[in-house]
Amino acid sequence: MRFAASRTATGEIAAPGSGSFIRSRVVGVGIGATQIIIAHNHPAGDPEPSADDLAMTKRLATVGKTVGIEVIDHIIVAGEEFVSFKERGLV
Repeated sequence: MRFAASRTATGEIAAPGSGSFIRSRVVGVGIGATQIIIAHNHPAGDPEPSADDLAMTKRLATVGKTVGIEVIDHIIVAGEEFVSFKERGLV
């Protein structure tokens, strides 16, 4: 599975309660998207979502609803494996 994204803006978002940062590439907001898919990698090789992944997805989905953008999936890639939040009923 391959992923491609256009780099329209970059920034860092603090994960709730963790003190960790997520480097984001914001794609879609500036072009009028009504739906987005969040994707990132876990370089350590385990695609299982962390508590921070779950919290950030929930937060982004809540904010998205406020501005009219639906989060339709969050995909975590680790090597040849991936986890889809949509497939697990998490979005």
